[in-house]
Amino acid sequence: MKQILAAVSLIVIIISLLVVAFTVRQVDNEDQNLKIDLQHRTTLLAESLKETVEPNFINKSDKYLQQVVERFANKERFAGLAIYDNQDNLVAVTSTLPKEISQSQLVAAHAMDEDKASGDFVKFMDQKMYVFAIPLHDKDSVVGALMVVQNASYIDSRLTEIWRNNLIRLFIQASLLSVATLLILRWIIYVPIISLVETLKAARSGNLSTSAKSYNVPNFLFFSPLVREVTNIRRSLIEARVSASEEARMRLEKLDSPWTAERLKEFVKDTLKGRTIFVVSNREPYIHTKHGGRISYYFPASGMATAIEPIMEACGGMWIAHGSGDADRLVVDLKNKIMVPPDEPKYTLRRVWLTPKEEEGYYYGFANEGIWPLCHIAYTRPIFRKEDWEQYQKVNGKFAKTVLEEIKDFHRPIILVQDYHFALLPRMIKSSRPDATIGFFWHIPWPNAESFSICPWRKELADGVLGSDIIGFHTQLHCNNFIETVGRELESLIDWEQFAITRDRHVTYVKPFPISIAFSNGGEFQNNQGKFDSRQMMRDLDIQVKYVGLGVDRLDYTKGILERLKAIEIFLERYTPYRGQFIFIQLAAPSRSRIKRYQEFAEEVQQEVDRINNKFKTNRWKPILYIPKHHSHEEINKYYKLADLCLVTSLHDGMNLVAKEYIAARDDEKGVLILSQFAGASRELKEALIVNPYDAEQVANSMHVGLQMMKVEQTRRMRKMRESIKSHNIYRWSAELLKTIVNLG
Repeated sequence: MKQILAAVSLIVIIISLLVVAFTVRQVDNEDQNLKIDLQHRTTLLAESLKETVEPNFINKSDKYLQQVVERFANKERFAGLAIYDNQDNLVAVTSTLPKEISQSQLVAAHAMDEDKASGDFVKFMDQKMYVFAIPLHDKDSVVGALMVVQNASYIDSRLTEIWRNNLIRLFIQASLLSVATLLILRWIIYVPIISLVETLKAARSGNLSTSAKSYNVPNFLFFSPLVREVTNIRRSLIEARVSASEEARMRLEKLDSPWTAERLKEFVKDTLKGRTIFVVSNREPYIHTKHGGRISYYFPASGMATAIEPIMEACGGMWIAHGSGDADRLVVDLKNKIMVPPDEPKYTLRRVWLTPKEEEGYYYGFANEGIWPLCHIAYTRPIFRKEDWEQYQKVNGKFAKTVLEEIKDFHRPIILVQDYHFALLPRMIKSSRPDATIGFFWHIPWPNAESFSICPWRKELADGVLGSDIIGFHTQLHCNNFIETVGRELESLIDWEQFAITRDRHVTYVKPFPISIAFSNGGEFQNNQGKFDSRQMMRDLDIQVKYVGLGVDRLDYTKGILERLKAIEIFLERYTPYRGQFIFIQLAAPSRSRIKRYQEFAEEVQQEVDRINNKFKTNRWKPILYIPKHHSHEEINKYYKLADLCLVTSLHDGMNLVAKEYIAARDDEKGVLILSQFAGASRELKEALIVNPYDAEQVANSMHVGLQMMKVEQTRRMRKMRESIKSHNIYRWSAELLKTIVNLG
């Protein structure tokens, strides 16, 4: 549409320039013709009056002369007459003549001095006048002058009328032409192209049948060659998808074959047998925002959203989440739903609206000032308030009502509840719909029973989670901690062999499902803009160094950013040759900025970055490039490809998918991952340099080891980690979780 508007605007500009040029020429000609006509009529009038005035002027008949000039008062376009003697004295003048003209003797004096007629256009009292003087003679001597004054303002009025009429004509023509052009471009060009694009998009997303009839693409007169080519491409895409589906079905029996989106789709068809999946989370996968009059969207910096999105794209279904974007309400339908992803819809996003009070108490209060620091042992004191707990209960109830509304027409629905925001939700749903199969995944660590016991509502939280049929954690340690917590807080029967908890005759299984990313063969992480150019990216960032380190985190105190910065300082102090040759890029997406602790943490990070930069910087170099803003996956992927080192030094983390994303992005099999021993990913990625993030000297030494590591060794380690992620990707995680859930119900 922008291109169409640009084309119409260009046409209008060209027409406007032509009309203006034509009008300028027309106005010049009309001005010249009107002036010549006025001058001619004035000359004839002056010469005819001269025959009457001249004899009486010689005879000194002043009274008669005054009568003569008064006869011309109040005539249309005629301002008046004036008669001067050769001493520039006024002999007779029309009473209607402007005073300024009557006192002006320049034109008359010039006519007498030159002894010939003289005329000029002048402006008096904002009116254009034509003043014409002709000499009066007594025999051969000039004895005076007759001055005729004509009102010439009608000339300007006529020229203004021409401009006005032409501009009105231009506006009408431009409007009609614009409408006609828009219609022509829309129906002859835009609509056919959009139709062709939608045809290709449908084929690419697998939304078309493979029947012969489905191969027909609408034919358009001006695009026949393109239509034929699109038809062929569409047919090839459908055939390729059919082949991929067949191959995926064959792979279902081969446990060692890689899991892909296509294989997961076939698995879902074969396993779920028509049962619909409902995902519930606080964070939505797509957030719509408004900038001026334009609505855009972005994918949030969330490990949970990153992990669950590929499942929904492969399986379809509905994702129920809090609508947090300032334009979210503008894009949903009357039932608060929208199909996503926006560019290629595959599932439904149902948004739930929260009041500011609910969001403040449930999300910022109980969830992130209470449960988050409670579960992440990062030495930030949890804060528990009764009013926050009440809002947490209220919001869980609101989501439960929404879920029950959406599943009312479904038999044995599968519900996947995500994370610590909805610990009460499984029990609420199970009480109303016992036939629903509920899976709950806790994306953050679960602390030991003694640590968890400080929560005033620990029993209610544990009981709410036990409404699930299966509870998933990233590691076996977190599973053990949860079971021990239940054993300590609630009356229940625990089966350690099956890792099952029976409470009120309902059995809940607790199992580890280490989450991963959508990585099968590396294609998901290729740069859509073509081959990656590291030199160009360095120029864009205005950095000139040999080595690049990278950190990618939310701006959260559990991510170990301050400890990481301290390690960088020690690294530069200890290994001085790297000064000027090494830069550390910290991408930090702002997070929970309404919480005081996060505000303080953001200030602490900025101050520490400034301190270290001031300590080491030179005119052409500083050691840390700090970028505290959101980045898209495509943008982050470029940083992954650029970095020689990636530091994932979380103080406590359930998994941390940044580590896996970095490895997946390195299709060159180069680079070194430095990984915290307290991140769940360290259980899988053994070839990373595992560090204690609290030990800054160990991290600094590991940075030196990583930068000195031979390329052959980098490749060996990276290749093994890539194979690990490829084998245990998000599609396999989804399949194992769904298979376990289906087997339960």
